[in-house]
Amino acid sequence: MEKSTDYLTGVIERITFHSEETGYTVARLQIPRAKELTTVVGNFANIQAGQTLKLQGIWKEHPKYGSQFQVSQYHETKPATLTGIEKYLGSGLIKGVGPVTAKRIVAHFGLETLEIIEGESDRLIEVPGIGKKRVRMIQSAWAEQKAIKEVMLFLQGHGVSTTYAVKIYKQYGDDAIRVVTDNPYQLADDIFGIGFLTADKIAQQVGIAPTSKFRYRAGILHTLGEAAEQGHCHLPQPELVKEAIAKLSTEEFEATVETVLAIVGEMVAAQDLIEEVLSVEEILLFKPTFYHTECKLASYVTQKLANGQMVDTARVKSWISRYTAKKALELSQQQYNAVFLAASAGLMILTGGPGTGKTFTTRTIVALWKAMGKKIGLAAPTGRAAQRLGEMTGLEAKTLHRLLEFDPNTMGFKRNEDNPLPFDAVIVDEASMLDLFLAHSLLKAISPKTQLLLVGDIDQLPSVGPGNVLRDLIASQQITVVRLNQVFRQAAASAIIRHAHQINHGQYPQVETISDQPQSDCLWHNGGTEPEHGVQLIGELLTDFIPKQGFNPRQDVQVLCPMQRGVIGTRNLNAVVQSILNPPQENKPQLQRGTTIFRLGDRVMQLKNDYIREVFNGDQGTITAIDKEEQILTITYGDRPVDYDFADLNEIGLAWAISIHKSQGSEYPVVILPLYMQHFLLLSRNLFYTGLTRAKRLALVIGSSKALGYAVRQQQERQRYTRLQERIKGGDLI
Repeated sequence: MEKSTDYLTGVIERITFHSEETGYTVARLQIPRAKELTTVVGNFANIQAGQTLKLQGIWKEHPKYGSQFQVSQYHETKPATLTGIEKYLGSGLIKGVGPVTAKRIVAHFGLETLEIIEGESDRLIEVPGIGKKRVRMIQSAWAEQKAIKEVMLFLQGHGVSTTYAVKIYKQYGDDAIRVVTDNPYQLADDIFGIGFLTADKIAQQVGIAPTSKFRYRAGILHTLGEAAEQGHCHLPQPELVKEAIAKLSTEEFEATVETVLAIVGEMVAAQDLIEEVLSVEEILLFKPTFYHTECKLASYVTQKLANGQMVDTARVKSWISRYTAKKALELSQQQYNAVFLAASAGLMILTGGPGTGKTFTTRTIVALWKAMGKKIGLAAPTGRAAQRLGEMTGLEAKTLHRLLEFDPNTMGFKRNEDNPLPFDAVIVDEASMLDLFLAHSLLKAISPKTQLLLVGDIDQLPSVGPGNVLRDLIASQQITVVRLNQVFRQAAASAIIRHAHQINHGQYPQVETISDQPQSDCLWHNGGTEPEHGVQLIGELLTDFIPKQGFNPRQDVQVLCPMQRGVIGTRNLNAVVQSILNPPQENKPQLQRGTTIFRLGDRVMQLKNDYIREVFNGDQGTITAIDKEEQILTITYGDRPVDYDFADLNEIGLAWAISIHKSQGSEYPVVILPLYMQHFLLLSRNLFYTGLTRAKRLALVIGSSKALGYAVRQQQERQRYTRLQERIKGGDLI
């Protein structure tokens, strides 16, 4: 028997759960004169404590939580009580009005508060503690939230979550509804976090036919975009067609090969795609920026290869002998070759694993270049790697973005062919992290006569972004490469380094088992086959074992995971570690976005390049302030505070646990590395190797021995579609 529809009106007392992705919400509602709060569940576009809502739905009995009201429709009414108005205003709805200011305004204007803000907002100056600047801020925020609410209601009506409503409004302003109606696929291009699938849902709602060319084009570009997220610079035509059909087809509609190929042909003719025909059977498809960037990068590389330095080899050899004698140092033959070749090479790569002397060799090359009177520039992709490079050489080192001088006005780098870097020689450390676009920007900014030394570990994971630059440069066999593979005795004393090289050679590492008095800096704890046991173990390590070893779990420890999802993935572990190392306290501010709680003192990570704020994908910082009144969250990166509007918090994530990929270029005193077969799709030798070598003083590996063995055996990393090495080899340039 169908349950009859019922109606409730009340004030939202608190939000128990809200999913930003789906809008699914569990909230507690205060119904007038009711003694207890009522639990309401449903999909809400936007919901704040203090809102007065009229709800339509049915009553359901939850087996665990009891009676709940399942909401099918709702609309907001103005709060009718002083308490309701106060909660409504102080809920974070209006920038500039937090709980304290809300209390003052309501105390002054009473039940007329909302009408006065709406129609006579200049009178807010009457409220004690509110000045002209704050009045202007409240007026602006009130107008904006009204406009945003219209956008939210529109989006809600078209099946999209309003997580991004503020961003959509900020991007398009008063044109937001028009853009969403005319071209919803534009959202996927313009707004971080909105992809083709979300845009496609909106398109269906506003009546765009599944057969439209507009939709096909968006699906094809989305397929190439997803491929880029997997590191590819292009896709072979058959693979692009197959993937595009899978994305464009629905239960009611099936895309066809013929139509996809026809649209691809039109896009190639319009130069929205680049087609590279290697043979009748092999046709590659690129987004234009990827094709032209790859070709130009190859051109810059070959240009550098043709511009080596003429040096007096006898003088170089003599300097090396005098320098090593004076410093009482001894270079291995490989290290000697690296220093000698660096004197003249226009472009050179120095690679090797931990303990093979990359740091010592780089420092000696810097000393040689100084003796030759060269002006030297130093950089690395991440802030931490740049800091290490500077400490190691005694010279200033910058992140690549700062070295190349990003200009927010042009959204490009100031350093380029017309304004090259003012150095005679440049060293870039952690070069395995260079993706296609950053490598292109770097080479573009280095004049033909400037020497470039790339230092990196070729056995680490490739870059997060598209391309496989360091590996492709080496594979081209056109570039001077020195590979250090001799592990020095002092370094070999570290079990972390020994086991890393064993893993790299496909050998199962015999890691010492964790005990109360460990003898090794690399330890293993059999966490069984169930990831839930691993989560429990991590908690025990953080609260008991690690402090006993003299480390501060809050500052020294980084949990590294193969993937984000699952019980033992970063998403769940972040919540678990946060609850242990930074638990809630009465006077500690926090705010919730979806299922994530951001709390004062949390370790967080930037998830996308933000050139305006000068923080970049992978940068880690600490939340040092949360101002609910101004709706500003402050993160301190190193010693630099950076402010985030609450609307931009989807650009950051908790970083108590991060992916191994995101850890590249960083080192941590202690690393906890969980490996389970639940991660088998991503387990590989270079992933295990990269994670282990992030630990400086102590590595704690937990999980199943089966997962360890599987990771060690998985030598073949997934192929990345690139053409850089072939272009360098064959002079296939533009």
